[in-house]
Amino acid sequence: MSELFERHRDLLGRAVQATQERTYWSAFSEVPSGKIYGERAKAEGASAFEARLGKPFNLANHPAEAPVGNEVSPYGRRLGITYPAASITTLINASQAASSVWAAAAPEGRVGVCLEALVRLNNLSFEIANAVMHTTGQAFAMAFQAGGPHAQERGLEAVAYAYSEMKKVPSTAVWSKPQGKGEPIVLEKKWRIVPKGVSVVVGCNTFPTWNSYPGLFASLACGNTVIVKPHPSAILPLAMTVDIIRQVLAEQGLPEDAILLAPDAAGSEITRDLLKHPAVAIIDYTGSTAFGEWVRNNAQADLYTEEAGINSIVMGSTDDFVGMCDNLAFSLSLYSGQMCTSPQNIFIPSSGIETNEGSKTFDELADGVAAAVDRLLADSVRAAGVCGAIANPATLDRVSNARKLGRLVRDSAVIEGQGDARTATPLIVAVETDACDTYGEERFGPISFVIPVDDVRDGINRAAALASKKGAITAALYSTDDDVMNFAADQFARAGVNLSVNLMGGIFVNQSAAFSDFHVTGANPAGNASLTDAAFVANRFRVAMWRKPFQEAAE
Repeated sequence: MSELFERHRDLLGRAVQATQERTYWSAFSEVPSGKIYGERAKAEGASAFEARLGKPFNLANHPAEAPVGNEVSPYGRRLGITYPAASITTLINASQAASSVWAAAAPEGRVGVCLEALVRLNNLSFEIANAVMHTTGQAFAMAFQAGGPHAQERGLEAVAYAYSEMKKVPSTAVWSKPQGKGEPIVLEKKWRIVPKGVSVVVGCNTFPTWNSYPGLFASLACGNTVIVKPHPSAILPLAMTVDIIRQVLAEQGLPEDAILLAPDAAGSEITRDLLKHPAVAIIDYTGSTAFGEWVRNNAQADLYTEEAGINSIVMGSTDDFVGMCDNLAFSLSLYSGQMCTSPQNIFIPSSGIETNEGSKTFDELADGVAAAVDRLLADSVRAAGVCGAIANPATLDRVSNARKLGRLVRDSAVIEGQGDARTATPLIVAVETDACDTYGEERFGPISFVIPVDDVRDGINRAAALASKKGAITAALYSTDDDVMNFAADQFARAGVNLSVNLMGGIFVNQSAAFSDFHVTGANPAGNASLTDAAFVANRFRVAMWRKPFQEAAE
């Protein structure tokens, strides 16, 4: 049995239990506290990040033919880090050369490596937070949580599922078939896990670790070698991840090239050619629907995707008008709407709704949300901490264009005092019900539409239909009517969307908790896989058997 597996057996056991119970459990603290991570952890993480700037990133023994790297922080700094790049042929050959030894390792050995790597990554959470912050534009607190502990827990969740699925098949058994009066037929049967081959993980700009870790660790645990293809603007967090895993592999006498980094430069991307390579057996992709469509049409590998979605809010009634508006304001503002779970469309009955403050008209409800955003972001320091920075300059162009699409309810603005950072607060635009071309496509970033509907059920039907056609990851409803809640649950379930009802206070529709919430259902165009369920891991390996007549062992 693997020493690393034994070291982390309790952690794995608790993670497996959590996936079955789906109640609250956290393996790694999301609180960036010195009492948890060490009193000097924050300062040391910042110093370690600073020490990487302007230098080549050292990946020991990694294939290297030319350096690449041109990351610029959305906060205005040029990172100046270069990474070892190699041709697709070199990377594929190295990955395949490592595959036989990695595949031959026992599941416990591979799982042990994954668990040790996740624990080490957790210890580096402050440095990872700085790397995520300055490649994605997330504010530090969010970069710490989402880029560190939350991502690590999603990776752990995938390992737990992978281990559970692999262990459903025994390694050996004695098979005895009765033959009437004759002697039974007795065979000894042995089964082994056979991985699919080379796995490619395509990282995204906004959540490089959170979205990549499930596929990365699921493939590794199941015995596949992995090539990590980061977004050209967010290489550092995944380079650090690959480095840690390679260190653990080397210490265990296993081939470091079981995981490789495939960095490239904007304008000279290798993604298409890499994904089309016949040796690639598994692809994990997070990104736009446009490129996702290309992958579906051109790659022959098993594909796990998370793509664009149009997430909706439906207002029906509420017994806490201010609480509803405040909750929505935070959801619209968090990371400037650059989350796959951020709401875009707010469907409101044209005649208004009933609240604890009496009847509210459509305009009063729209203005109430806008006023709540203003309250939330009134202090520029707090605004920066909630909104962060804009990862891609093209998002600012979308905001500018969206201003022209309807009646301005709340204009977007820069956040004062942020120097060279790209910033934008939420834009809220009122449009007509029949403006489907406007609100019926994802407009990534801090852009939201308020849309009049006949009544709450009409809003639910429109939001669910849009999710079925264009995809959605989240939906939210505000209603005090149990029948309406049940109707919404049915409609959104049919559309393959996870629904939140009457969220108030410190829980938001944007959030997805590892070990409890299934992120994406795989049941609408927003993605064909779920993070994380058994289906996400079970097809990453096959089971092969050999058998022979059973012989009693000699005493």
